[in-house]
Amino acid sequence: MHSSAIFLIEFGAIILGLGLLGRFAGRFQFSPIPLYLLAGLAFGQGGLLPLDTSEEFVAIGAEIGVILLLLMLGLEYTASDLVSNLKTQYPAGLVDAALNALPGAAMAFLLGWGPVAAVVLAGVTWISSSGVIAKVLGDLGRLGNRETPVILSILVLEDLSMAVYLPIITALLAGTSLAAGSITLAIALGVAGLVLLLAVRYGRHISRFVSSDDPEKLLLVVLGLTLLVAGIAQELQVSAAVGAFLVGIALSGEVAEGAHNLLAPLRDLFAAVFFVFFGLHTDPSSIPPVLLPALVLAVVTAGTKIASGYWAAKRAGVSAKGRWRAGGTLVARGEFSIVIAGLAVTAGIEPSLGPLATAYVLILVIFGPLTARYTEPVAMRLTARLGKTHPAGGTPAEGGAPLAEPKETMDDQDTVGRS
Repeated sequence: MHSSAIFLIEFGAIILGLGLLGRFAGRFQFSPIPLYLLAGLAFGQGGLLPLDTSEEFVAIGAEIGVILLLLMLGLEYTASDLVSNLKTQYPAGLVDAALNALPGAAMAFLLGWGPVAAVVLAGVTWISSSGVIAKVLGDLGRLGNRETPVILSILVLEDLSMAVYLPIITALLAGTSLAAGSITLAIALGVAGLVLLLAVRYGRHISRFVSSDDPEKLLLVVLGLTLLVAGIAQELQVSAAVGAFLVGIALSGEVAEGAHNLLAPLRDLFAAVFFVFFGLHTDPSSIPPVLLPALVLAVVTAGTKIASGYWAAKRAGVSAKGRWRAGGTLVARGEFSIVIAGLAVTAGIEPSLGPLATAYVLILVIFGPLTARYTEPVAMRLTARLGKTHPAGGTPAEGGAPLAEPKETMDDQDTVGRS
């Protein structure tokens, strides 16, 4: 009875604290993710007041948080949208993966961590934060901008890549042989392909089967189906997160919209618990030794993410201002970087990987909204200054004429169709 009371006190304090932190972040219009991570650091191993009684329940809640994050992500897209994005934007996805995954892998090798940790850290530095970026686009009023479809396409391709990447990571962390890992990957790709095929051809029938006018029944069926599929996927070593993502893709229309509205509060609750759980398993004293590598990695991958966003927007015919906005908006890392690092921490492959990932995400989740806001004006100012220093006819000493101010095009304007 006493332990039950302690559990309720601890878990209630966690939820209340997360709510207050979320309100604080909302008042100053920034992502609450760094505050949740800091809260976990404060009350975890080596923290101010370690939590013991509620830790097991928090661990289960964290796993549900990952599943709901991927489910909600899948609900955002239809199978036809995903196929269309793959056909038209895959070059941008490949450039994004190469430029942003390689620095993470290189840093792992420089730190002497080995190939498995290199693959994990490559994923941490590769994937942008869909949640943070979506909020930033809304806050800055850029949802109608010409570069926004390019940003969303890159995010979709990154999310799709998780269906392949997570099974690879799961197999590597489990220490399975090459043959067993290949079988796991083949199963994952086969299941993903089958679900996409079923969603394209029979999505309406699946949604009709799940559909219900009663919100309670709809919530229970969708949540139960998601947890069931996630559990089966995990049993097959495919990854519970991938299973949840595929369930989200299979649902469409009014069912997807209704499920999204019902599950959003649950997603936010358990996702917050997940970030706290990750912080609980990171000793604050282990962060200072990896702070410099995390800062270097953050600076490098902020630059590579801006470059990949700029290239993708240029390929789509967006003007210079929109290209810089696209690159700056993609800098933020967050939930999926922590999900990937969390798998490695649970497997215990490298003690310093968790602290490095925590410091890295804290840096970029704070500075990501700033790069989204200021990359374009800073870049255009520097470009204008360089243009004045080196005019078309030569340097000022050579008597060259100054460059004419370029005329504003439709793509330079903030929103589509704005006159």
